[in-house]
Amino acid sequence: MTIRRIITRRDFVRGTVGTMTIAAGAASVTTAAVGGVTASGEHADQAPRRAPKSARVVVVRHAEALNDAHGVNLPVLDRMLADTVMRVTGQKTSKDAWLSLVKPTDTVGLVPTSHLNPTHRELVEAVRKVLVAAGIPAERIVEAQGSIDKPRACTALIAMPALKAHWLTGLGTSLKLYIMYSGRPSSYHNENNVNLADTWLLPDVKGKTRLVLLDALRPLCDKGPQPDPRYMWDYKGLIASTDPVAVDAVGLQIIMEKRKAIRGEPWPLSPPPLCVAAADERFGLGTSRLDEITIEKAGWAQDILL
Repeated sequence: MTIRRIITRRDFVRGTVGTMTIAAGAASVTTAAVGGVTASGEHADQAPRRAPKSARVVVVRHAEALNDAHGVNLPVLDRMLADTVMRVTGQKTSKDAWLSLVKPTDTVGLVPTSHLNPTHRELVEAVRKVLVAAGIPAERIVEAQGSIDKPRACTALIAMPALKAHWLTGLGTSLKLYIMYSGRPSSYHNENNVNLADTWLLPDVKGKTRLVLLDALRPLCDKGPQPDPRYMWDYKGLIASTDPVAVDAVGLQIIMEKRKAIRGEPWPLSPPPLCVAAADERFGLGTSRLDEITIEKAGWAQDILL
């Protein structure tokens, strides 16, 4: 396995990778101008440069996705899931949408998260059900979270993180999802979260992710280590794209807007989620700049935070 040079926080703020700035009181992932200020309040010496990119992220919400006890409304979730995957792929049916992403001969690994703010099991089972309905044999659908042997056995992955802040990496969504595949998760903690995109480029992982499906039904906007109900809320959404960096940029915007609404002023994450901009600027994994991301919104619009 190729070992990449570890990027330090000093490297990051000196401009060897992208920076994060606070724009209009919310986190916006972008490139800093010369002398700009990073999310940690430090000045960047120079602006990283790259060719313009584009990405598209779908946000589907429904006011009845959760009941008053935060339980999942399964029929509504099924409809949201179908709408989401059709919008991402441009297909007219759920079956065609899934078959444009995976095929019956694939071994499909579902990769949820079980930590801090777990992916709803209802969502995992809903994806499993629609894959079978689309013609993927049930025995070829596996859960692939954990050690590297899990993705190694798969030909396609569906990334299924939950939207949350995290006390060790700032943001704990798509880019952190594959951290266990590295075999050394602690090496990506604190300022070293800047390197999280490296876990998406491991030989047994790279190129296998067909869809990033972010569980935003009930996000967590403060970091733990235990989930605090004061910082969880019913967003009642699914966020999806084929670009994991764009999904995290949009998710980060939602988290930061919610934190601002709670405090009445910008409330930075600590550690800062340097991984989002770095995944774009340094690792070339996707698009982190919100002005390059088309956000397609569907359904319930109240408090969408975008």
